Amino acid sequence: MGKYVPNTEAEQKAMLSEIGFSSFDELFAHVPEEVKLRKELDIPSGLSELEVRRDMTKLAEKNKIFPVIFRGAGAYRHFIPSIVKSVISKENFLTSYTPYQAETSQGVLQSIFEYQTMICDLTGMDVSNASVYDGATAAAEAVAMCRERKRKKALVSSLMQPDTLETVKTYCHGNGMELEFIPEKDGLTDIDYLKAHLDPSIACVLIQHPNFYGNLEPARQIADLSHEAGAKYIMSVNPISLGILKSPREYGADVAVGDGQPLGLSLAFGGPYLGFMACLDKIKRNLPGRIVGQTNDKEGRIGYVLTLQAREQHIRREKASSNICSNQALCALAVAVYLSAVGKQGLRQAAELSTAKAHYMAKELEKIGFRPAYKADFFHEFVTVSETPSEKALAALEKQGILGGYPLDEKRILWCCTEVNDKRGIDEAVQILKEVK
Repeated sequence: MGKYVPNTEAEQKAMLSEIGFSSFDELFAHVPEEVKLRKELDIPSGLSELEVRRDMTKLAEKNKIFPVIFRGAGAYRHFIPSIVKSVISKENFLTSYTPYQAETSQGVLQSIFEYQTMICDLTGMDVSNASVYDGATAAAEAVAMCRERKRKKALVSSLMQPDTLETVKTYCHGNGMELEFIPEKDGLTDIDYLKAHLDPSIACVLIQHPNFYGNLEPARQIADLSHEAGAKYIMSVNPISLGILKSPREYGADVAVGDGQPLGLSLAFGGPYLGFMACLDKIKRNLPGRIVGQTNDKEGRIGYVLTLQAREQHIRREKASSNICSNQALCALAVAVYLSAVGKQGLRQAAELSTAKAHYMAKELEKIGFRPAYKADFFHEFVTVSETPSEKALAALEKQGILGGYPLDEKRILWCCTEVNDKRGIDEAVQILKEVK
């Protein structure tokens, strides 16, 4: 763990001598005396590693760790192969930043390039960036990149993840884009409303598929309507669902975004996650953030560099459409390792198990009075409505160490199953809810 080993006193003296100084006081002689601190800071003295570990363990004991989870709503508990943590813990990769100096950063740059390639394979798109901060940021950046001189309005489905809606609102407030939310109808984006509000001012249409309720949107129909009106079509997708659903490109999307958290990143109290962004070749110069490209040096050897940088803020200045000049490099590496480890078949298996278990749970809950709120097809999340108060039902589960679904209101709950849930856990939860009066 070299990153924690400080320089010895002899090494410090050698470095000072190399630059022509004999002491640190001499090195900082140009700093005015009145701003130098000549006493110890008024803070507690340092602790040993043993003492720190003991204190942190005591703090961690305040957390409630649920062995069984039936909640998603934007962050999902999936199986993560042990190799993911093993690889991303290596000192060579342990950074969250995008390297500028290609000649000294080939390993990290290649890992980002591999990530981009996998995201393109997953979404069917032509170009992926090196990632952005999270799924909400990706969606907001996608809306901004679709803006045109005569098209400055976005139509966004109200069935997006709530934090994503708030982020899009913040972006549009800042960049001056007009924003209109498409209402829901029977758990889906209202197609009739969309038809009535598509006009030459619309820059893009943004939907989530599956949507926040877990329902599968009429994604192809929305694509056709958007393109007929001359608007770009953005799809925010759950990457695990792409193991069995069509890719965004097959649905007709121009831009595909989403949160990469399900792909090898733990829940981690809400972050850090990463947002993936990919688009068609014809609009690649509007894509924000870093892009790593593959090239050859003068000797013909393969190398990796940051490319298409003329799009970015440090070159375009105030004309840049985005100020994101970094990425979630460590999280992107985790995604790349996860996808490499599970492969196409493993991703498909995770998706199939997730949807099968969710449908089994929905049927079992219906038997005890937690009825499906919508008739639409769903992936691995679904909404129930019941006469039992949501908080009372969830409290009963929590008493038994089960984190239930996400309460939408007094009667409705959003449930989620992934491949890590098993039949025994589902049956136990149903039995507990059956006894709630």
